[in-house]
Amino acid sequence: TMGNWLVNHWFSAAVLAAWLGINIFLFTYYFLFFDRDERYFYTRAILGSALAWARASAKCLNFNSMLILLPVCRNLLSFLRGTCSCCRRTLRKQLDHNLTFHKLVAYALALLTAVHTIAHLFNLERYNQSQQATDHSLPAVLSKMHLQGSNKWLNPIHSNQTTVEYMAFTTIPGLTGVIITLALILMITSSTEFIRRNYFELFWYTHHLFLIYFAGLVIHGIAGLVRGQTEQSMAEVHPYHCAKYLTQKDQNCTHKCCKDPEFGSIPAESWKWVLAPIILYVFERILRVWRAQQKVVVTKVVMHPARVLELQMQKKGFHMEVGQYIFVNCPAISPLEWHPFTLTSAPEEDFFSIHVRVAGDWTERLIDTFQLETPRIEVDGPFGTASEDVFQYEVAMLVGAGIGVTPFASILKSIWYKFQQADQTLKTKKIYFYWLCRDTGAFAWFNDLLASLEQKMAESGKADFLTYRLFLTGWDTTIANNVALHFDTATDTVTGLRHKTIFGRPMWNTEFAAVATAHPRSVVGVFLCGPEALAKSLQKSCHQHSSLDPRKVKFYFNKENF
Repeated sequence: TMGNWLVNHWFSAAVLAAWLGINIFLFTYYFLFFDRDERYFYTRAILGSALAWARASAKCLNFNSMLILLPVCRNLLSFLRGTCSCCRRTLRKQLDHNLTFHKLVAYALALLTAVHTIAHLFNLERYNQSQQATDHSLPAVLSKMHLQGSNKWLNPIHSNQTTVEYMAFTTIPGLTGVIITLALILMITSSTEFIRRNYFELFWYTHHLFLIYFAGLVIHGIAGLVRGQTEQSMAEVHPYHCAKYLTQKDQNCTHKCCKDPEFGSIPAESWKWVLAPIILYVFERILRVWRAQQKVVVTKVVMHPARVLELQMQKKGFHMEVGQYIFVNCPAISPLEWHPFTLTSAPEEDFFSIHVRVAGDWTERLIDTFQLETPRIEVDGPFGTASEDVFQYEVAMLVGAGIGVTPFASILKSIWYKFQQADQTLKTKKIYFYWLCRDTGAFAWFNDLLASLEQKMAESGKADFLTYRLFLTGWDTTIANNVALHFDTATDTVTGLRHKTIFGRPMWNTEFAAVATAHPRSVVGVFLCGPEALAKSLQKSCHQHSSLDPRKVKFYFNKENF
């Protein structure tokens, strides 16, 4: 429910409200300022309200450009997470929404860029029309002011032959505007989920256009093409009194409005907004390079079926928590590319591990390289908040869909170690694990993990500690025939595990009802690492199957962001 969401995400909601509020304030304040301020009386005479639209969107663009780098300073976020270790975990968890905020700011930049560009196209068109006008209207007179002297001009277009296209590609604001807009379009279009998952390199390299974006942004306003009347000129010839005389000036004029108004540029100020975040980001990159130099020893390389590579590594001073991830670089393949991987080892183990499956060129080349030799590996991390909530519930329902099963490798192993060592922090008495995937081929390594856990639990007489169900959501006739042949065998035909694979999707109502019946007085934590649609149906089931009686079963939903 909305109430629950606000309780768990009040910090996110507060940040969102503050961000929206500041954007609305900046836009409204500067819109009204440029729409009403007397210094821009003559500028508005030519441009109309498009001036206010362009300037207000520019302020918001500066504000959001200031914010866009902060959520991707991973080490800064890790530092914040460390310093607020005494804060509630829900607060630390909000820092994991950093990429969501980064995307939100990026979409705001795209929208504001559109507003800013359209407003300036109108402005250029109006400047052009005013320059070419031959009547004695105020815009026409103002556009001829450049003939009176060097700093008298108001209209940047001084020739009848100038086109909007010419201005866009030959002036500093025009050219930088075109370049940074192109950079922004390329960055946004190449960062869709599909491209990130399948062509990570394309996303990675295109995203480095941000360097061009910031360089262009800082230079963009330097030429000062949008001008307003100077303070001194305002004192001498105030537009409210003198504007009417501009259009009807006689040669031998004597009154105080005879002097022509003078104009000055609005100083460039984007650099003031983005300087601090750029310095922070430079420190971030230096820290990453320094951390990457620390030696990583690959202690074991395991090649699992379906081309899944397991790397077990050690690094001095490396401390991990369950549910965290690392960035990996292999200089032999590409010195610049860093790829994120969820850790599949438990904190109790004396190594840390990742499982790499083919998902693009880089991973394919990594797997090929490791089959021939052991190249040098660089690691940055770990990052992310620990998923320690799992240990806080007597009963836990863990749901992993597809690749979303990876973090549960770490969680299940860790629970097993804690269980064996009779760890006091572990409240868990029973785990239900649901694994949904199209085909188990790519996850044979996970089968091995489950099989070894199953064996260890059976040996120590705790076979009922973990109940898991595998749902094969995509299956063909060969599997079906195989299942029909071996229906009465003790282990499963698809995975070789003791628990049978179920074909099709889970009936969540049935599963929740069964857990509620088995644990009538427990608090059950439901954890998902999977798609949004599944999150909605699980949330609904949690709500439906929780008893209103405080002494009876309650289901709490937690979605992990890996």
